[in-house]
Amino acid sequence: MPAVGTPSLDQIRVFLIVVETGSFAGAARRLNRATSAVSYTIANLEQQLGMKLFDRERTRRPVLTDAGQAVLAKAHVVSTSVDDLRASVKGLLDGLEAEVTTVVDVMFPPARLVDAVQAFETAFPTVKLRLYMEALAAVPQLVQRGVAAVGFGGGLRTVETGLEMISLGDVEIIPVAAPDHPLAQTRVAKPGDARRYRQLILTVRSHFDEGDDAGIFAAEAWRLADLGAKHALLLAGIGWGNMPEPSVHDDLASGRLIRLELPDVGTGRYPLHALYRTHDPPGPAARWLIKRFAEQAV
Repeated sequence: MPAVGTPSLDQIRVFLIVVETGSFAGAARRLNRATSAVSYTIANLEQQLGMKLFDRERTRRPVLTDAGQAVLAKAHVVSTSVDDLRASVKGLLDGLEAEVTTVVDVMFPPARLVDAVQAFETAFPTVKLRLYMEALAAVPQLVQRGVAAVGFGGGLRTVETGLEMISLGDVEIIPVAAPDHPLAQTRVAKPGDARRYRQLILTVRSHFDEGDDAGIFAAEAWRLADLGAKHALLLAGIGWGNMPEPSVHDDLASGRLIRLELPDVGTGRYPLHALYRTHDPPGPAARWLIKRFAEQAV
């Protein structure tokens, strides 16, 4: 069995242009080369691969053979990968990060996160975006530890040592429960009513420092590190709890959840911030992402 040679990038490029233009002459015009030079390049490529890529005998225009069709798909992959490599190298030479690792608070409005991620990947197709979703104090901790270059959320009201903080607005936090929950069926709750029923609390995962307890009113509280699990338990009527309004907006509109009026709980605003280490400021792509989130808050 003859050994398969290694095609050059130029051979692959010429092959793709011949297919695109439909003729050797068209490819020659595109490449500003002689038609004979294009034909010679394709002949060498076929020799390298040990197979005919074009049927030149039965038609005046080159038609891909079955083998040529199979090679075409692979050639597109190679060409695209090389283009991506060149774009990445150019970005690195221009100071653009190869990768941006972020951590986003689960309290962050999902629509804002989707908008920013989609816009980022359009603006920086060569920059790999890594995303962690964590709760509350875990966000600044991952930034402090250097796991994430930039964090979004955190609920901080003061700047922690070693971190820089940029305001991104806030999100309304409201108490909710399922329609059949006793608190939802009370027109006007009295002070202390909230303490009588199980409260669902969002907390950080076990390997993070939780920080001070806040917003706990009930004698019985279930601590959950997953906002999705908390949401599901609220819908099932297993307890009441505070939730970011954007995360339950549709549930409130449909009646799956009821906004509670609790005089001793009330509502609040959860501050959102961009966070990064003072000694390791974000690069161009990460700065762009921060700016995108900041513009959403205007």
